[in-house]
Amino acid sequence: MHEVATTLALASIYPPQIKVFELRQLSLKFERHLVSEIINFQVLDDDYSKIAFLCADRSVCLHAKYGSHYSLRIPRMGRDIAYDCWSCDLLCAASSPDLYRINLEQGRFLSSLNTQSPAINAISRSSVHGLIACGGEDGAVECFDLRRKSSVGRINAVMPAGDVDHEVTAVQFDEFQGYLMAVGSSAGKISIYDLRMSDPVRIKDHMYGSPILNIKWHQTLNSAEPKLVTADSHVVRIWDPNTGDNMTSIEPNAGTINDICIFRESGLMLLALDCSQIPAYFIPALGPAPKWCSYLENITEEMEEGSQTTIYDDYKFLTKEDLERLNLTNLIGTNLLRAYMHGFFIDYRLYKKAQALADPFAYDAYIEKRKQEKIDAERASRITIKKKLPKVNRLLAARLHEKQEAEEAETKLEDADTKKKTSKKNRGLSSEILRDERFAAMFENKDFEVDELSPEYLALHPQTAKKQPFLIEEHFEPLIEDEEQEISDSDASQASQPSEDKSEMDRSKVKKSKRMRLYEVKDERHAEAFWNRESLAKEDSLSLGERVATLQDRQESGTPNDVKFGAGGSREISFVSRSLKKKRKTEEPQEGKKRGIRTLGLKPSKAEFYSMGQDGGRGKGGHRKSRGRGRR
Repeated sequence: MHEVATTLALASIYPPQIKVFELRQLSLKFERHLVSEIINFQVLDDDYSKIAFLCADRSVCLHAKYGSHYSLRIPRMGRDIAYDCWSCDLLCAASSPDLYRINLEQGRFLSSLNTQSPAINAISRSSVHGLIACGGEDGAVECFDLRRKSSVGRINAVMPAGDVDHEVTAVQFDEFQGYLMAVGSSAGKISIYDLRMSDPVRIKDHMYGSPILNIKWHQTLNSAEPKLVTADSHVVRIWDPNTGDNMTSIEPNAGTINDICIFRESGLMLLALDCSQIPAYFIPALGPAPKWCSYLENITEEMEEGSQTTIYDDYKFLTKEDLERLNLTNLIGTNLLRAYMHGFFIDYRLYKKAQALADPFAYDAYIEKRKQEKIDAERASRITIKKKLPKVNRLLAARLHEKQEAEEAETKLEDADTKKKTSKKNRGLSSEILRDERFAAMFENKDFEVDELSPEYLALHPQTAKKQPFLIEEHFEPLIEDEEQEISDSDASQASQPSEDKSEMDRSKVKKSKRMRLYEVKDERHAEAFWNRESLAKEDSLSLGERVATLQDRQESGTPNDVKFGAGGSREISFVSRSLKKKRKTEEPQEGKKRGIRTLGLKPSKAEFYSMGQDGGRGKGGHRKSRGRGRR
């Protein structure tokens, strides 16, 4: 966002476009669309007839009145841009130690300015003496004179503020006297440097911990000395660089701050937020209204009040728990603490001193944390080989990969001379079977999928990984053997041994760690819970009365009445056999039935059935034969 004369240019991210407004008519002048996102842009003339755009695709687009004029690319991703009107050089800061120079008069690249920083985040040019200041990724600021094409000075700008491993995110020269320079860091602090001194004149903390996005030196007829307007993603602060006193602060609610634009010699300020609207703020104490909106003076005359500074700008809000942690409870009731809502306000300088006394090792812990973050960032930037797991038997393939990685880590501990080559027969399964054509169907056909929950698999693999490791730790106690005790005793003496002995001890530990460890179950209750794959942590956390209530509920609802719960999770059940039940039913008198002929319910045996067939089948033939025999 830039302001020139009576026009205003705004660049948006999505879609990537730029809009130019005519302020005297309060209307849109024109808009243009670009291919890539705009990182920053620079006005090359007194009006908007010539503009240079630094885009996210490493391109620099030059526009004229009629539209796009030319486009070129820089070797690295750009981060900031500046224009030297004395030599017609367009300076591009990128993610490299080189500051690229594009001469717009000759239309070609010039030799780059080499810095000692790994990357350049911000760049600024002084309109008084022409020095170029580059803010590096390592927290250093390096100045160049384009007449010498070499560095004229370099300082670490974040170290005096007590910050290590922080970056410079904003740099701005004083446009009125020329010998002051404001430097903003990623820790949310602004340091004011005199070019004739190596130490900062003043340090101002935004107290938000967010990187400083923009710095503006502003002077109007209302004040003899210039004011500093600094912004991060949360707040815009206007303060006096000589005393460090706050004039006012602006905290927008519509979104985070991306950029600020303040009109010269006026008190009107525009904020670029993460929203479609651009809020405008007019501060009469900072300066008068611009000529194109002089009606603001009439509106604010009725609202104007006496100048009053905010008493809580340089204070830190602490709760009572924070005061107890910092051992400052004895200050309650004194002038050093101001009660407000559910806590207290304390001077920020006093808070910093108390924090350093309460936790003297906080700085060391912070350094270790920053180192670990850098290591993690470097690891993330490395090229890693992503191993694709098959759709069938994914768990088996993952275990094979883990086993191979563990074997590779073990071989690194061994020396090249003493390493023994193991035969393929003794190695067992490895990740090579994933590339073997003979086993290809095992990881492609679903008919070969291994069901690890089946009883057959659990019988062959009782210590399978499906049984959660935390259940083993909960229900079992490890048995410490004599060898493990010797290893733990030798750890204390390992520090005094030479490096060769330490490597041998490491190898022995790796070999002994592969041995099977023995566990002993705690009691019968834990054994039954482990067999059912249940955790007793929730049950153990209950009181004795709640446990008894849960057992009664379980007996009433979940189990039959003849099941009794015993100690240690045991169960007792009584039952009656079927023959005894039938016998009891026959012996019981059946009331309500009349006497009469009843079938016995006996089934004829096979021998009786066949004998009936030999005697005449259904009985007719048998009777006839008997009659014939009688007549004779």
